[in-house]
Amino acid sequence: MLSTFGSQVKFISRMKAAPNDTIPVEHNDSINAQILAISEDQIAGFVREPFAEIARRAGLPMELVLERITAMLRAGTIRRVRQTLLATNLAEGALVAWKVPPEKIDAAFDWMSQRDPFSGHVVLRSTDAVTPGSDYKLWTTVKVPQGFSLQRHSEILTGIVGAEHFRLMPAKGIFSLGVGHVRRKTIPPGAKADRPAKMIAVQPARLTEKEWRVLTALKREFTPEEIHLSPWDRRAEEAKVTLAEFFAIAEALMTRKIIGRFSTFLEHVKPSVGGVRVTRFNALFHWAVPPGREIESGGEVGRHEILTHCYWREAGAEFRNVNIMAVAHGTDKPLLLEHKVAIDRHLLESGIPVSYTNVFWGGRSEIKPSEISPQIYREWLISIGVEPESAWVDAAN
Repeated sequence: MLSTFGSQVKFISRMKAAPNDTIPVEHNDSINAQILAISEDQIAGFVREPFAEIARRAGLPMELVLERITAMLRAGTIRRVRQTLLATNLAEGALVAWKVPPEKIDAAFDWMSQRDPFSGHVVLRSTDAVTPGSDYKLWTTVKVPQGFSLQRHSEILTGIVGAEHFRLMPAKGIFSLGVGHVRRKTIPPGAKADRPAKMIAVQPARLTEKEWRVLTALKREFTPEEIHLSPWDRRAEEAKVTLAEFFAIAEALMTRKIIGRFSTFLEHVKPSVGGVRVTRFNALFHWAVPPGREIESGGEVGRHEILTHCYWREAGAEFRNVNIMAVAHGTDKPLLLEHKVAIDRHLLESGIPVSYTNVFWGGRSEIKPSEISPQIYREWLISIGVEPESAWVDAAN
């Protein structure tokens, strides 16, 4: 791969691009958009030279790609650069809907987003009308390390924030998972893949102590100073393994479906320093399909290119037994609804009956990766006055 770039590689490999005011940092700059169309969600799995691969696939000079990613990261246009994991296979996780009294909901949002490293996406959601589940306005993703109880974690949070009730919705299958906001801006309603999406089953994996060291170093976010060729060299040192061992373990974890993708995540909730927004609306789509047809239905929904996420989750009676959920982002609410109508029509044409459907719109949001380290989890429980042993699965049951 490196031979593609010829003699410039040695020079650039340790280059730390120093952005200045003349470097465009908005996502809609033509060169930045060209880079982001690849770097957001097209680098699947573990890649030994991820920035080189982004440059190759974007058809741009290496130096330019490094310079622009660094500048966008410093400016906050890109909020993080990291290797993602399929954490559903590493930790017990669920989407959680919370019913919280109106006078407590802002404080609950703040606590979960700022003080619980195991709550990832924290979003206030609303519906266009009063519908089943519309009184569940706080939605989060929660993960706890294997051996600990997701139910118990949610009960602890309930006591802290004063929630009235919560609904756990663990993923039974994943049909679509990837951002790509820039790439999706021009996707027309109804655009879909040639065949149904394949479901990735959620299968818990157990890691050795060495694998955890590599994984912990692998998933750490990149600082602007780390945007250069050979980015894994220092991570291998951090994990106390040779670079060859680091590559071998990372590639083995990829074959075990633990590694997700290498990604530059855009700040898509808040406007940039220049006032430019990547997206404005965040739609969580719900469908209730017949039991036994979830895999077929999720495949038909998940093939639609507008969707960043699509899961099989059981929402229960509170949400009219919804079992397929998907997320789409955009700057135009009517256009997002057109995408929803196109998916509804496709399900009808595919012979899949839908007994109920709805849209939950995202408002205030804080997005961060969930922590999954068992050691950090034990330390966090102690810090809030909870004995770690009381949060084990057996103890919670």
